[in-house]
Amino acid sequence: MALFNNNFRSGWALFVRNGLIITFLVLFALATIFPIYFMIISSFGDPVEAGAMSYSIFPSKISFESYKFFFNFNANSYNWLLNSLIVAACITVSNVLFATLAGYAFAKMNFKGKNVLFAILLGSMMIPGQVTQVPLYILIVNVFDLQNTYEALIMPSIVTVYNIFLVKQFMSSIPKEIIEAAKIEGCSQPKIFYYIILPLSKTVMAVLAILTFMAAWNDFFWPFLVTNTMDMQTIQVGLKNFRFANTTYFAPMMAGATISAVPMFILFFSLQKYFLEGVTVGAVKG
Repeated sequence: MALFNNNFRSGWALFVRNGLIITFLVLFALATIFPIYFMIISSFGDPVEAGAMSYSIFPSKISFESYKFFFNFNANSYNWLLNSLIVAACITVSNVLFATLAGYAFAKMNFKGKNVLFAILLGSMMIPGQVTQVPLYILIVNVFDLQNTYEALIMPSIVTVYNIFLVKQFMSSIPKEIIEAAKIEGCSQPKIFYYIILPLSKTVMAVLAILTFMAAWNDFFWPFLVTNTMDMQTIQVGLKNFRFANTTYFAPMMAGATISAVPMFILFFSLQKYFLEGVTVGAVKG
């Protein structure tokens, strides 16, 4: 920071520069936080007044009627939250487990065709997700007949190439000398992975868990495709039931969106330390 400040010999120029940076950061933070603020404030509005489409930044009164309306609106309101929790938890656990194993294999093990296989995986990342949705839907619904099941919601996301790539890049930075020393001491591959690699990979595993859980929890398109009954819908799909041809239950919908955001906040702040460490990995050497 001191070296950076030396470029400004004038105190006034430094003051202007810092002022512009702070102003930009404050405006960016406000633009980022405002949708969340508006969602929470709207959720405390009265369901009847919200039907009149009268929105305000500051609520005239605080009411929990929208939250009661959300849970009483449909008998499956609790099922939507439970389904999202089951699907997101299973996808997160499977991704952390399989991506860690695959990343270790690609980073630290030697086997025939490793580079070719990894190149094919990277190539699959270049294919837009929309292109694979139709054949994936035919496979899950028509071939395996898994429509409207947890398997249909979980199986397509059991592990992603991006997560394998992320773990592989992180584990490549772990010195080989540690593994070689463990082998000399007589450690087998499972023991090396469990006692050495996993403790050193907590950071990337936490990042993996947060990003995967958020993606699975917020996914709308795939659960919308493979579920056709309300009891199997996730919370993101269930919220669309508050919209009708002539009106939208805006405040109850915002109440449901606020409730659905709570697990993500809890997960993020509980793993915040590891997440911030993961973001800065490789940024500083020495």
